[in-house]
Amino acid sequence: MIKKPITIQISNGLEARPVAMLVQVASQYESRIQVENGDRRVNAKSIMGMMTLGLNVGESVTISAEGADEEAAIAGIEKYLTNK
Repeated sequence: MIKKPITIQISNGLEARPVAMLVQVASQYESRIQVENGDRRVNAKSIMGMMTLGLNVGESVTISAEGADEEAAIAGIEKYLTNK
C-alpha cells in the first residue's frame, strides 16, 4: 500500500465534472484507491463517495492505493489533481 498527501490544484475544486473525471482516472487502475480528508475516507472510484467530500482548491487530501498498479495509480491521480 502506498499513501501520498496531495494538495488539490484544480481551479474549481472538486465539483461535479472534476469529480467525474477523477473517478474516470481512478477507474483505469486495478488497485483499490481511497481518498482521505480529515477523518473521512472514500473510494476514489465512487462518484457519490467523492461528492460527499466537497473538496476545494488548496485543500490537502491523502491518496492511498493498494494493488498491482498502485504506483501508477498514485501517479495518475496526482497528475490529475495537480494539473501537471
